[in-house]
Parts: sequence; C-alpha cells; structure tokens
Amino acid sequence: MSLSGDFADLAGPALKGYKLWAATVNANGGLLGRKVNLKVVDDASNPTQAVTNYENLITADHVDLVLGPFSSTLTIPTASVASRYGYAFIEPSGGAPQVFSLHLHNVFLAQPAPIISEGDAFANYILSLPASQRPRTAAYPTADDPFTEAIVGVIEQRLAAAGIKSVYSATYAAETVDLTPVVTRLVAAKPDLIVSGTGGADAVAEVKGMVQSHWTPKFLFFTGGPNDPTFPGKVGPGNAEGTFSTGDWFPQAKTAGNAAFEKAYVAKYGGTAAAIDPAAAEAYACGQLLQLVAQRYGKIDNATIIAALHKGTWPTVEGNLSWDANGSPLGSDLVVQWVGGQLLPVYPPAQALAKPITKPAWVG
Repeated sequence: MSLSGDFADLAGPALKGYKLWAATVNANGGLLGRKVNLKVVDDASNPTQAVTNYENLITADHVDLVLGPFSSTLTIPTASVASRYGYAFIEPSGGAPQVFSLHLHNVFLAQPAPIISEGDAFANYILSLPASQRPRTAAYPTADDPFTEAIVGVIEQRLAAAGIKSVYSATYAAETVDLTPVVTRLVAAKPDLIVSGTGGADAVAEVKGMVQSHWTPKFLFFTGGPNDPTFPGKVGPGNAEGTFSTGDWFPQAKTAGNAAFEKAYVAKYGGTAAAIDPAAAEAYACGQLLQLVAQRYGKIDNATIIAALHKGTWPTVEGNLSWDANGSPLGSDLVVQWVGGQLLPVYPPAQALAKPITKPAWVG
C-alpha cells in the first residue's frame, strides 16, 4: 500500500478497510480457523517499488494470499506479478481500462463497475435532460492518470457526439500543485459544464480558484474529490453543494454486511458512517470475497479463488459482484451529488435518494 508518496493520503482509507476486515474476520475465528496475518509493505506510490514488493511477498515471504494496492497506476504492473505466480489478485481500486486490457484471469476489481462506467453514468445523466436544460458548452481538464483520463475521455466523446461543444481540453501532470493556469482557462472559457479529471487535492484547488474568480459553472463534475466525505471541510459546505461525482458505495446502501461494516468502522476509527470514505468499503469488500470463497468451497487456495470468482455473483458491501474473463465488473456506478449537506445518489432515478440540484453560486 502507499504509506508514502503521492497516493498516501488517498490510500489511507483503503488501508483502514483492509485492517478492519482482518480484525473482524479474526474476531470470528479467522479464515477456515486460521488467523489472518496482514502484512503491509510501503510501495511509496511508485510502480517499480510496488512490483518489487509483490515479488518479495510471494517469492521470499511465501505469503498465502495477496490483495491489491491503491490506484490503477500501481495495479497495472503488480497484477502481472501475481498472475505470473498463479496468485489471485482481488483489488480495491484499479479500474482503468489498462488493467483489464492485460487479459489476466486472476484479477477481480471489488467494485460494481470499471471506471469507464463512471463516465457513462454521468454522460447518461446529462443526456437524460431535456435539450433546453442541457449544457451547450463543456470543458475537460484532467490529470495525466489512467483513472481520470478514461472517465473524462468517455464523457467528452459522448457529449460531443450529442452536440455539446468542447471549449477547453487539457492534460496536466498528476503531481501538479499550482492549478492557476487551468482555472484561468476555465474562467475565460466560461463553459456551462466542467468535467474535471481529478484525484482529490486538485479538485479542491480548482474549486478555490473558481471561488476567487467569482464565476460558477452550471454543472460541475469531478472524478475524485467530492466523493470524499471530507470534501466540504476543504472547500466549505456551501461550495461543495451541487458538485457531482460518481460512487460505488454510500452509507445508506442495503448491501450485504454494510450495516455491520459501518458499525465496526465507527467503533474502530470513530466518527460517523457518513464520514466513511468509499475506499475503505472497497478494500473491506476484497476481504469479504475471500471469506465467501472459504465458506462456499471449504478451501482458500489461489486456484480455488480464481475459479470460484469467475462463477455466479458474490454479495459484498459493494453490492452483488461478478466479472468478465478479464476481471472487469459487470455492474454499474451511480452519479452522486452534494445535496443539502449530504453526498447522495441522484442518478439513475431508480437508485436515487435525492433529485439533482442546480449548482448554487460560490460562497466567499
């Protein structure tokens, strides 16, 4: 896991999810009567170090099982290591197309859908609006990251085909701190819609820049940032209101084991269920899948895990999961929005807990 480097803050909740699962399963007798010993190694957010770590865990430490790291950037090279040694690779957050284009039979993303689906989910929402209410122009800035670029690319392609004009499109280095040039271009172009490929901190920077400019777009979508429960504390509750993102988990979900997960999380880490980062649920679901295989088959070796997960559906806090031959999930994501101070699913209507709202003007 990324205990240091660029992904450290974002990976923190996922590590909490892994640790909570291990503590929970051990309190109930472990896996098939064996206590789970969770060994965590720092990859420093570096793909080369991540590969070295998995090589060592498998060939030197002879671990029984491995779970995936945080981010597509680190999942892409490490999934291949696990495949080479015949290890199942259940992973929480590597959903970029490049992960599944490896055509590895051992990979399973513990989310309802690949990240391409996130782009489709938001595009479906925009295109569901009456023509008179749709944005006429759009801007598409994104970090140079396989996760963000895939989502933004899908949305731009679909909306352009529907006649929504692109007035700005740019890619910036993922480690960029000063986003003033990006915000300046956005404000100058004044698009009705901004679809921004962000990881978290850059979303905060963009919001603060637009607040200072006193210009508010009609629609504002971030790939990452608003789906973090701490987002309002970073930009101000009034500025979070009306921002869109997509989600795979939310506290009100009636998924398998979710109530117990939330109770255990709050007991272990404090806070409230509403403050749980979805990354924690994604990592917890990885462990749930191991438990389910053990329960159904009475064994937990890697060959059994791989063969088992390619059959049927598997109920977790992330929903009922199933995958294609390359480990890409077969479900769909939800569009979420900050409404009335809560991050809620707003699309599709059948799964929405609130109606989408118009982006209010910035506060401050």
